[in-house]
Amino acid sequence: MSDTTAYTPEEIAKILKISRFTVYEMIKRGDLAAYHIGRKVRVEAPDLEVYIQRSKKNTLSRQTAAQPPTDEPTAEPESFVICGQDIVLDILIRHLERALPHIRCFRNYSGSIDGLLALYRGTANIATAHLWDSDTDTYNTPYVRRFLPGHRTLVYNLAYRNTGFYVAKGNPKNINNWQDLTRPDITLINRERGSGSRVLLDEMLHVLDIDYLQIKGYSKEETSHLAVASCIARGEADVGVGIEKVALQVNDIDFIFQKKERYDLVLRKEDVDKPHFQVLLDVIRSDIFRNEVSGMGGYDLSQTGQLMGNI
Repeated sequence: MSDTTAYTPEEIAKILKISRFTVYEMIKRGDLAAYHIGRKVRVEAPDLEVYIQRSKKNTLSRQTAAQPPTDEPTAEPESFVICGQDIVLDILIRHLERALPHIRCFRNYSGSIDGLLALYRGTANIATAHLWDSDTDTYNTPYVRRFLPGHRTLVYNLAYRNTGFYVAKGNPKNINNWQDLTRPDITLINRERGSGSRVLLDEMLHVLDIDYLQIKGYSKEETSHLAVASCIARGEADVGVGIEKVALQVNDIDFIFQKKERYDLVLRKEDVDKPHFQVLLDVIRSDIFRNEVSGMGGYDLSQTGQLMGNI
C-alpha cells in the first residue's frame, strides 16, 4: 500500500479555510473524493489536489460572472441556524441533533426582529418571533411581510406564552397596568430594541398615547427575560416586561399577566420540502417533544406545529 497522506474533513476545512460542514457537503455531492474507515471519513492528498485544480479551472471559466466577495457569514448547507432565546429551542435542537446526527445545529440568541433580518440575509435557516402589531391586533405576520420583502415564507406556531410584568415579591408598588409605568415612583428595566418584549411595550405606549419620556428607566436595557427578572429581584428596578416561564425560575419576583402572545417559527417557503425542515416539523408535532415542553410548564401547546401563515 502506498504511503499517501490522508486528511480528515476538519483538516481539509483548515487547508481550504472553509467550514467542515461545507467539506461534508462537497463529499456528499461527489465534488471531493473520499472514503470511509468505519464511521470516519478520509480524503487523500492527491484527491484534494485534483479538487483544487478543477476548482481553479472552473473559476477561470466563470470569471466574468464572478460575484464580489463578502465577509458576511451564511448558513452552511450542513448546518442549521435557529434564531431565538426561549429554552424551548434548546429542547428542539437536542431532538434535531438526535434525528439528524450529520447536521450541526446552532443557536443565534437574537431578538425577534434581528432573527427575521438574519433569515432575510441568509445567515439563518429559522427565525422565531413574538411581535405584536397594534394596527391589526395580530402577531408576527405584519412583521414578516415588512422584514422579508420578496421572500415567500411559512409561519408555524411553536407555543403560546403569557407575557406581562416582572415585579418584586408581593408587588409592593401595586403595578398592574401599562399606565402605571409613568408613575414617578416606578423605575423600568427595558429590553433591547428589536426584541418581542420591547416591541410589545412600544406598541402599547403607542396605543395608549404614552410618551416614553414619561417612563423612568426606559433607556436602560437588558438583552434577555432572565436578565430583566434578575434586575427586578436585585431591586435595581421596579418593573420589566417578560414571559411568565422565566418569572417561575427567579426568586423574589411576581408576575402580573398582561397578554397571551404567539411564539412562532418562520422559514423560507423554498426550504420547507427539504429533509432538514421536514424533520423539524415532525419533531415539533411529535408527542415526545410536546410532552417534554409541557412538563416544564408555562407554555400553551394547543396549536404547536400548525401553519399560521403562508406569506
